[in-house]
Amino acid sequence: MAVLVTILGSYLMIVLDISIVITGLPRIQQSLGFSPTQLSWVHSAYTLAFGGLLLLGARAGDILGRRRVFILGLMVFTAASVVIGMAQSALWMLTARAVQGAGSALLAPSTLALLTTRFPHGPDAPAPSACTEPPPELAPASDWWPVAFWPTCCRGGLAFSSTCRSGWP
Repeated sequence: MAVLVTILGSYLMIVLDISIVITGLPRIQQSLGFSPTQLSWVHSAYTLAFGGLLLLGARAGDILGRRRVFILGLMVFTAASVVIGMAQSALWMLTARAVQGAGSALLAPSTLALLTTRFPHGPDAPAPSACTEPPPELAPASDWWPVAFWPTCCRGGLAFSSTCRSGWP
């Protein structure tokens, strides 16, 4: 069960970080001095790196091992989230978002491959469930945009330590 929670939690981080930045764009623009044109790159840097490196991440998992690439993806993704949360300039933010997208490209295919190889298929398989983002009313009422990235750092650290402590392949 811990393996399933770790894998699904890691994939949830990817999905949340694609969309969570959109809620903070006005504050990011204000605090880091982005122009309206530059602001679109906060989302695009992540998406381009993620999409561009996704097949490479899948192939790396096949060659180097899914668990190893999963751990590497978690490390890259979480480290980039820390840098984003501490970003003091537009350049740092955009660079870290691109690195975070690269970490996602390593992490996403490994999570899906680990799910399909680790858990049963057919009638004995557990029924899938949906996990969604909490409604905006439950989000912290904060004008400080980095707070959106800190939960990702915590989840990434927990997933990393859980993966390293367990013996699953």
